[in-house]
Amino acid sequence: MARTAPNLGVLARWIPIAGWLPRYRRPDLGGDLTAGITVAAMLIPQGMAYAMLAGMPPQAGLYAATVPIALYAFFGTSRQLAVGPVAIVSLLTASALAPLADEGTGEYIALAAVLALMVAAVHFLLGITRMGWVVNLLSHPVLVGFTAAAALIIGASQVKHLLGVKLPSTEGFIETVTELGKALGDVNWTTIALGAGTIAVLIGLKTWKKTFPAALVAVVATTIVSQVFDLADRGVSTIGEIPSDLPALAIPSVDSGALGSLVPAALVITLAGFMESIAIAKVFARKNRYEVDANQELIGLGAANVGAGLFGGFPVTGGFSRTAVNADAGARTPLASLISVAIMLVALVAITPFLTALPNATLGAIVVVAVYGLVDVKEARHIGKVKRGDLFPMGVAFVATLVLGIEAGIAIAIAASLVLIFMRLMRPHTAELGRIPGTTVYRNTGRFPEAETQPGIAALRLDTSLNFANVAFVKKRLTSLTTSRPDATAIVLDFSGVNDIDASGEQALHEILEDFSDRGIDIHLATVKGPVRDVLMRSGLWAALGERVHLDVAAAVDSIGHESPRLEAAELAAGLTDDRPSDTVGQAFGAVSR
Repeated sequence: MARTAPNLGVLARWIPIAGWLPRYRRPDLGGDLTAGITVAAMLIPQGMAYAMLAGMPPQAGLYAATVPIALYAFFGTSRQLAVGPVAIVSLLTASALAPLADEGTGEYIALAAVLALMVAAVHFLLGITRMGWVVNLLSHPVLVGFTAAAALIIGASQVKHLLGVKLPSTEGFIETVTELGKALGDVNWTTIALGAGTIAVLIGLKTWKKTFPAALVAVVATTIVSQVFDLADRGVSTIGEIPSDLPALAIPSVDSGALGSLVPAALVITLAGFMESIAIAKVFARKNRYEVDANQELIGLGAANVGAGLFGGFPVTGGFSRTAVNADAGARTPLASLISVAIMLVALVAITPFLTALPNATLGAIVVVAVYGLVDVKEARHIGKVKRGDLFPMGVAFVATLVLGIEAGIAIAIAASLVLIFMRLMRPHTAELGRIPGTTVYRNTGRFPEAETQPGIAALRLDTSLNFANVAFVKKRLTSLTTSRPDATAIVLDFSGVNDIDASGEQALHEILEDFSDRGIDIHLATVKGPVRDVLMRSGLWAALGERVHLDVAAAVDSIGHESPRLEAAELAAGLTDDRPSDTVGQAFGAVSR
């Protein structure tokens, strides 16, 4: 045993099930069993509903809820994450494939499988190269805006099933709404009544108890009603015969010319899917006091998508609602997911023959209710309250996704986030400082009215790294400071907020020193941090500044105002380059600068 334990440790690093399964505790079985059954009860109707949303036959959704889930249980690190078909990824799949093939055809199904394999390849590439950080490209405000727009697009795409009308395939929200308006004269009132009733039942049961399998109850009830009252003869569309076959290994074959068209979709599905998955995985990891490895999660989700591509499914990821239900039902380990898979395999053989009369309106209602909560108005208000500027990327994400479609919307939203970040870098926060009476503390005069400025001395704090993006702004800010303080013959730059300085920043600082010196104004630096100090010393600016570098703003003002003895340049250099300063002042300066 002593010899095999290290081997298991190495194996568990790549295949996490080798780590948790040998240590599985019997007390966890009850919760895992309950959670597995509960999630399977959700997966049966949701799998078929999301398959319909993706333009796939119903059984494809059930296939996507078997082998992919089992593979994630082997390779993933989250104990509660419920992987499988989800609304946004299903919509992205339909959006990518609609221009290439007709829904439900053999070519369409093959393209969906290839897309899942391409998504898997992107996941593996990011995971192997340790690029889990790429998820940060989607900021929280962008995700809120994007998700809300995607939910509206998903909802609009399902209205045709709730109205009982046939619409041509559309790619955008506006086109879908336009086509729905044209088809209002052809609605089927029996379908409308059935869809509205199903939505009411789903919402009522969900409000009563979140873990109750409301969707499964709706499927069973409406299938019986459809069969008993022969709703198909009244114009109600049903899903028809579902093959009761287990998922079989099949390598998809498509025209190589279509592969290039799928690359952008694979990237977007990976980014959006991983963002959804890792976000919910981290939430429940924190609640249950364990860690998830973002890079291993990429491997786990990649393996799941390999399973989807080779066993008749379409791209999958971790889902919010099922994960929440899985955790609430008592899931303690990924064994809960394996139990769900076992139940799904039985369902494929034993249940699907009885679902021939299931109305499409029921599946549409399940999708609409599932995505309703994705329009988070409360969170949007919170974002606006916390940081009004974040409403910009959120709004861009929402409008661009709604008007231009999912893929273009998410690309524009990411670009908007990066532009906003760059704009903030270009115009960083600065503050003129004044002394709080009776102390040596200096604070922002705009926030502390009692703070007093010193005659002939202006103090300015820079709350940013000094770099090429903001050097022009810093120069302009210093010029405006001298305009507002014409009496100032010395300016103290508080560098406590400056964590780095690049070559452009160093050059700008050099120019500032020369320019203000020509105007009879001395520039002093205070609270210079180690990384910034190192750059200044290498550039020669440190020596040029000499005695104009100070421990803090108070020391700088005191030195300027009273012409007290100042630290010699050599002493400063020694105190800042040696971790063993020779005197008390050097010790204090060294501690601050580091």
